[in-house]
Amino acid sequence: MSATLQEACYENTTAVYMALELSNKQWKVLIGDGHHHRHKTVVAGDIAGLLEQIALFRAKWCIPSEAPVFSCYEAGRDGFWLHRCLLSHGVKNVVVDSSSIKVDQRARRMKTDHLDVKSLHGQLIRYVKGDDDVWRVVHVPSVEDEDRRRLYRERERLISEQGQHTNRIKSLLVLHGIRMELRKDFAEQLDTLCQWDGTPLPAELRDELRREWHRREQVQAQLKELHELQKVRIEAAVCGEGPEGLIKQLMILKSVGWQSAWSLVMELFGWRHFRNRRELAGCTGLNPSPYNSGDSEREQGISKAGNRRVRRILIELAWLWLRYQPDSALTRWFNERWAGQGKRGRRVGIVAVARRLVIALWKYLETGEIPAGAVLKPAV
Repeated sequence: MSATLQEACYENTTAVYMALELSNKQWKVLIGDGHHHRHKTVVAGDIAGLLEQIALFRAKWCIPSEAPVFSCYEAGRDGFWLHRCLLSHGVKNVVVDSSSIKVDQRARRMKTDHLDVKSLHGQLIRYVKGDDDVWRVVHVPSVEDEDRRRLYRERERLISEQGQHTNRIKSLLVLHGIRMELRKDFAEQLDTLCQWDGTPLPAELRDELRREWHRREQVQAQLKELHELQKVRIEAAVCGEGPEGLIKQLMILKSVGWQSAWSLVMELFGWRHFRNRRELAGCTGLNPSPYNSGDSEREQGISKAGNRRVRRILIELAWLWLRYQPDSALTRWFNERWAGQGKRGRRVGIVAVARRLVIALWKYLETGEIPAGAVLKPAV
């Protein structure tokens, strides 16, 4: 997308630049051609009104219809539907990572939607003219690739909800001096539970606990349904073909389970394409961030940019790799370099293992090269 925008700019001396500041109720729009500007506000989601503002700007300043229109907005709640909609109307749009936008650090920064859209507009012009460092552009997935991520992310939310209901039930019980582990027959136990002094639980509390338990059971039933759906899709897949096939291929490696493989493929390997290992490490946020200025030189740790879900799974998978792949080259390297450096040293080392592991898994999926010394699961 960036190469297309910048090449198009050099081919056309006249262009229209449009920056959008999105909110729930209205959108701030700044349209300009580098010399003239037009600030407008449209109702959120009003694409017809947005296109009308572009047409009015063209008419007012006699901009030819063949002049391209470039636009940008920050990634957020609206996601990527607007990006796809603008592309369908011939607008060359980019979605910007908001955390990459540079801001003035000299004093207290004024922030209004008007100032934000003005800043975006100026940076868009610089970006289209070839300044790649002005911000980071979000890689927009296809509709199909975006949809494949739903199942795993819904599972994450359900697991979180299950924990919330469990903690709520236990907290309500502790208020009355009851500490117990929740079992499947908790609904029947409620009728016999007593407070610290042996008196029955108050009626309203018992009803609230029963409702909370019912909600927890509903979440568990939905979780079970999702797990069954995942298993059916993996079993029906052909190894190495399509996203489910990549999951099946990853699961051949010992220590890689089906949930870890599912998240890595749907969030990363199934739709992203990397030219080298630096791009891969940068996408996962596992790349180093050194600080070298004058005589000051230190390491600030990993950047933590990119997909936090993938990064979390990789750290968990790195620990599992050390446990279930003790003879692999990666495990031997960790033991030689980090195993004797104490708890903090091992935590630092496991991040390095995760970075090397994701590169090894990427090569495995791309070329079929098994990580050095890795053991495969026995055929069933």
